[in-house]
Amino acid sequence: MARSFWQERFSSKQPNGKLGDIIELFDSKRVPLSANQREKMDKTYPYYGATSLMDYVDDYLFDGTYLLLGEDGTVIDKEGYPILQYVWGKFWVNNHAHIMVGKNGFTVESLFVLLKNTCVSSIVTGAVQLKINQANLKSVDVYIPQKEELDNFNSTIEPIFDQLRNLYDEIESLTTLRDALLPKLMSGEISVAD
Repeated sequence: MARSFWQERFSSKQPNGKLGDIIELFDSKRVPLSANQREKMDKTYPYYGATSLMDYVDDYLFDGTYLLLGEDGTVIDKEGYPILQYVWGKFWVNNHAHIMVGKNGFTVESLFVLLKNTCVSSIVTGAVQLKINQANLKSVDVYIPQKEELDNFNSTIEPIFDQLRNLYDEIESLTTLRDALLPKLMSGEISVAD
């Protein structure tokens, strides 16, 4: 969906800026935790790696909505597009993912859609361990819409992402409730009739 949605509006446009013009990076705030450190922690807040949720930890470094882009390891898909994670709430990130938000009119959501439509294979370095460093990331040529065009795009996609976050949070809440109730139902501690 994200790929075709952006392409319908902007695919014919020539790049007119650099990714560095529209992103703010928070990589300096990353703190890696070893598996041994994480094992001793309460499992409260998500702990993200380059491509996925890896674990849960007892503290968080970030609170809000951010975009994570794989920095090393699996950084692109088979077509050359970046590996992205759209995350929100309180969470921790290790040092294998770039952490960013949009700026100059770009929201996290419009940045997500832009990057889902931007092939980045030309900026990947490393033969054995693939890597996208900050300098290369910032140098990517992109099309930056005019303010009014970008505002219209943002107002179109914001409700979609709001709904996505709400549905995901509801699923998490229902999963937690199920996990708490199911063992009690199975053991007979509570019954359906209760």
